[in-house]
Amino acid sequence: MEKINLGKQNSVFNHFIQEIRDVNIQNDSMRFRRNIERIGEIFAYEISKKMEYENTEISTPLGTSTESLMKENPVLATILRAGLPLHQGFLNYFDSSDNCFISAYRENKKDGDFEVKVEYMSSPDLNGKTVILCDPMLASGSSMILAIETILSKARPKHIHIVAIIASTEGVNYVKENITMQNCTLWLGAEDADMTAQSYIVPGLGDAGDLAFGEKK
Repeated sequence: MEKINLGKQNSVFNHFIQEIRDVNIQNDSMRFRRNIERIGEIFAYEISKKMEYENTEISTPLGTSTESLMKENPVLATILRAGLPLHQGFLNYFDSSDNCFISAYRENKKDGDFEVKVEYMSSPDLNGKTVILCDPMLASGSSMILAIETILSKARPKHIHIVAIIASTEGVNYVKENITMQNCTLWLGAEDADMTAQSYIVPGLGDAGDLAFGEKK
């Protein structure tokens, strides 16, 4: 599985990563969501370079132009709820794409541990499609693998682009070791070395869902 870390390239992308991490900026939930959305737009632009293209004739008021256009639109998938602003960033660019939503949650156990479960998936037909599956944080990697397994239980996509803004090294390794589909690309904005016992990435940014939409009970 190919891994592409956009944060390793010097661009304005890194400024948006800095702002979602900065405790003095991230408390503005509207700006936090917008920065996540802008990051999604940059990911979308970069992933668009990996799509298949064909020459298409376009009629203009004065003649005909030949443009190289994507053969297909990817299906955009996200894990609720934290993934919604990132998903919107992709949708801003792939505005004709169909969409897939996966509901996953943590079921806490008495010993303080937890288990990730998928509640449902709302999706178009994914067979033979290119899928972009995004979630802002890739911590332990269990949610992402469970989401991918849910997709593969219902369809066989042509390619899956996995997108996480911030990932832990442990989560990246877990995904690489447990993914069962070969045609996958992992896209990251940053990779952090550490993670707490509660599966929060360090330095990370905190809880992306809470920062975007408010604390949950």
